[in-house]
Amino acid sequence: MKCPYCGNIEDRVIDSRSVKDNEFIRRRRECLKCGERFTTYEYIVKLSNVVVKNDGRREDFSREKLARGIEIACAKRPISKEKIENIVKKIEDKIQANYPKEIKSKVIGEMVMKELKQIDEIAYVRFASVYRKFEAKEEFIKELEELEKPVEQKSQVELKL
Repeated sequence: MKCPYCGNIEDRVIDSRSVKDNEFIRRRRECLKCGERFTTYEYIVKLSNVVVKNDGRREDFSREKLARGIEIACAKRPISKEKIENIVKKIEDKIQANYPKEIKSKVIGEMVMKELKQIDEIAYVRFASVYRKFEAKEEFIKELEELEKPVEQKSQVELKL
């Protein structure tokens, strides 16, 4: 493991423990050159799903890319790292269970929006504005108006779709 302080690749593990129901391992390390301590997390790599982009390109599913997109939407909002991690885990589990080989990026985007809508409307609108590529203020306003509708109206609109 490369030391984040001096770049040395030799270290020793001081402490290891399983975290979140054995989902990943947290290791506390000490650099053998500079003596600084740092923490690493090791995730179990599951079988790789392929994400089909809107333009037809295919790329491996990236947990980090998913987490980064959610973190950007949640920036400066009262949303804990733990809550973001839970959203990422929930979406990753859904993908593994329901889309074992390929999944469209659009499906992942919809999953993220559904989760964000439940926890923070601002984060939801931020993500939706990038994901849906709003090009006019009217599209943005329409999305905001949709958030303002009472729950009964929303369910009636969704039933018509």
